[in-house]
Amino acid sequence: MKLFAFIFKILGALSPVHIWFVTLTSGAKKAGIDSLGNTYYESKARAGYNHTRRWVVYNGAAEPSSVPPEWHGWLHHQSDYVPTNETQSFRREWQKAPQANMTGTPAAYHPPGHLLAGGQRDKATGDYEAWIPPVRKTISK
Repeated sequence: MKLFAFIFKILGALSPVHIWFVTLTSGAKKAGIDSLGNTYYESKARAGYNHTRRWVVYNGAAEPSSVPPEWHGWLHHQSDYVPTNETQSFRREWQKAPQANMTGTPAAYHPPGHLLAGGQRDKATGDYEAWIPPVRKTISK
């Protein structure tokens, strides 16, 4: 057991070694796999807690924005319904598919005028008028 404690101390609580060890020793049951290949697990509640423990083992890099909305709701106990690819989805036809968070990557959004998007802002069009605070009248005695 000291070996496992040493490994956890070195690798941290979010390391794949720790996650797989918890998954194997907690008696967790596989709840399902989403369309992106992420695997979801559920185990019994810890002593003193009301909810079961639910977690995801990511397919590839641990990127929370890769969890589809249906599974996000299940993970956070908003629903006890386990989404599957065979059952009807709650998504509407007008909803877009979820995207990964691109912040900090070359594919991140940069509005016009941003330094990383060329840095050229449109000139002021003349419809802007600066606000000038009103002058208070002072009463002298």
